Amino acid sequence: MTDTMPWAPKWTGFEASRGRFGRVVDGDGIHLILSDGRRMIDGTNTGAPLGHRHPDIVRAMRNAADNPIVHEGWDWVDRDEAVRDLAEIGFAEEPDWFGGVRFCLSGSEANDLALSLAQAITGRSKLATRERAYHGAVGLARDLTVQPQWHGGLSWSRGGVDAVPRTVSVVELPGPIGERIGPVAPDPERDAQQLAGAEAELSDAAAVILDYTQGAIYASPGHQDRIATAARNAGALFIADEVVTGLGRSGRWFGFQTGMTRPDIVTLGKGIGAGAAPAAAVVISRELAERIDGSTWQTAGTFRGHPIACAAIRAHLAVLARDGLVEHVARLDGVMERLLREVAAAHPSVQRIDGRGLHWSVELHGSDWRQWRADTTEEPLATRVAVRAADAGALILTSGEEGCLFLAPPLISEDQDLERLVAALDHGLELADEVIGSSSPPPD
Repeated sequence: MTDTMPWAPKWTGFEASRGRFGRVVDGDGIHLILSDGRRMIDGTNTGAPLGHRHPDIVRAMRNAADNPIVHEGWDWVDRDEAVRDLAEIGFAEEPDWFGGVRFCLSGSEANDLALSLAQAITGRSKLATRERAYHGAVGLARDLTVQPQWHGGLSWSRGGVDAVPRTVSVVELPGPIGERIGPVAPDPERDAQQLAGAEAELSDAAAVILDYTQGAIYASPGHQDRIATAARNAGALFIADEVVTGLGRSGRWFGFQTGMTRPDIVTLGKGIGAGAAPAAAVVISRELAERIDGSTWQTAGTFRGHPIACAAIRAHLAVLARDGLVEHVARLDGVMERLLREVAAAHPSVQRIDGRGLHWSVELHGSDWRQWRADTTEEPLATRVAVRAADAGALILTSGEEGCLFLAPPLISEDQDLERLVAALDHGLELADEVIGSSSPPPD
């Protein structure tokens, strides 16, 4: 049996990178170990916030193997303890906000559950997000994913029409203007101007969901607050998609905490279980919990809140608190900004760089996110840059599009690790400089 199925398109999202770097055989701390013996910095893995084989996580998984397999319908003490830890550790800075949680298996599922809950509460079907958003690949989460290379799975272009039609009407609000490193500075006044009609657009919407990193556009406090306020005035719920940013990735426990407003629902996924088990969560505010008090949220799953997942969540939260990793990432934010400013100055192929904490995106000149498609017979330039970066000792992936790479090393990384990671990116971008430079039109 071969790794590549004969019917598979040549380049499909992450598949474009499979096999280009070597086969992973092991992991240790911030490194992945390849079959040829190379130790590579795991530079893009939001699912492994504590790196690989963290002793506390390994110990928790071994102990959890002795637990019974408890269906979500049964009350179980360890699941209750996981809820308590999430409230008391994860939401410690929001003591009056936490109202309840429903565990599930993935960020996509969490977003789908949150959106469908909003529809049930409001009696509306329309949903809203922002440009460049990615919220998942199933159900309503897929409907709210506007990046074209992910919408529909096969990701092919039929005269500009998405491969799979949406099941609901979707409002696409403007994203925040500007980036931390690049030609366009953040502009709160322009943000306010372009969102002037948001309340009217949300007047018949069930919810607006905002992510904080996707599509190389990072949320700003003012942008969030204006949309959240418009949603509340329009009777729509505000959902914070913290699947990537939740639990420290951005240098705060949650991305929404940079703003003044607070969401009705927070969704968590990816690294909530430290990568040791599929885990995610839908967390509702106390205000929303009181609003639906007396109703039954009739949704259940065989493996939601699984004993292994609950053990992983509890161990992860304990390590974050004990080791002060959220504060550690907040400090590393400045290290990454300094290193990436040097990269931007050195490489004319770089159009813009944006990021927070330990999640950064590097967008190349010539990339147009509305044309980010995986249906190409040619290897995307971003993938070629990532392959060259691997020669310098770091694994950096893309989302399958032509011109965007993202960096998300483990939260346990130190300054020297980030220096090595960005040095590998620097090496990879030399190729982009050559390719983009050779395709540029001659000066007048």
